[in-house]
Amino acid sequence: MEILGIPLQAFLGQLMLGLVNGSFYAMLSLGLAVIFGLLGIVNFAHGALYMLGAYVAWLSLEKFGLNYWAALVLAPLVVGALGIVIERTLLKRLYKVDPIYGLLLTFGLALIAEGVLRDQFGVSGQQYPVPEALQGATDLGFMILPNYRAWVIVASLTVCFSTWFVIERTRLGSYLRAGTENPSLVQAFGVNVPAMVALTYAAGAGLAALAGVLAAPVIQITPLMGANLIIVVFAVVVIGGMGSILGSILTGLVLGIVEGLTKVFYPEASNIVVFVIMAIVLMLRPAGLFGKEK
Repeated sequence: MEILGIPLQAFLGQLMLGLVNGSFYAMLSLGLAVIFGLLGIVNFAHGALYMLGAYVAWLSLEKFGLNYWAALVLAPLVVGALGIVIERTLLKRLYKVDPIYGLLLTFGLALIAEGVLRDQFGVSGQQYPVPEALQGATDLGFMILPNYRAWVIVASLTVCFSTWFVIERTRLGSYLRAGTENPSLVQAFGVNVPAMVALTYAAGAGLAALAGVLAAPVIQITPLMGANLIIVVFAVVVIGGMGSILGSILTGLVLGIVEGLTKVFYPEASNIVVFVIMAIVLMLRPAGLFGKEK
């Protein structure tokens, strides 16, 4: 059976690959949207935090023998703690100035992180094994589904929509939104706004690190893995609407699928299709698909 001249198995394989990539786009763009939507910081260090999450997983296995499941907990905690240090020592000084300063600072931090890890580990890349429980594949009849890729999709969607629910539908989320819009008023009610802001940045950093751990078994871990992905993720956030959490999740998933299917039908355009869509969306709706016009 064929779809538009493409064998069904090849079509479904690329669809699955696109959904996996879309899951990474969704998780990374979610972290960016949380940080920008609640703190107003354009966090160009997000790709470096993603890369650090993968390296924490690899180093914890190589040096301490900690397995994949432990790394899923450890990496977000370690990178989240680093995020608190960055926010408390550097970013807190930039909240009342032009956002371009935050962008330049985080871009510089990303270059520093990449440079340090290139000096320590080179650029050849490190392999991280698929956990034993998720090895192999499942025969669905119409295609062979790798177990680990299925896990990545389920885990990413669970994390993404849980985060959206906490921020948009719970009292904690309402405190976060109120604290960024009117910190003095919220602090008058006894809420420690600086701590809440630091934890928000830590949560965004932790989401990036978690995405890095999920990606580690399916790609090579290199110091440049974040830089290669962050431009596409920023395009996803712009298309969805800067600061729109649900928009980032849905747009990331859809664009991953679109990119995967483009590799089947018109491979030459697969590297630019996201940016073509971004240009079209910005011409028709400058605030993004889910963003609010100011």
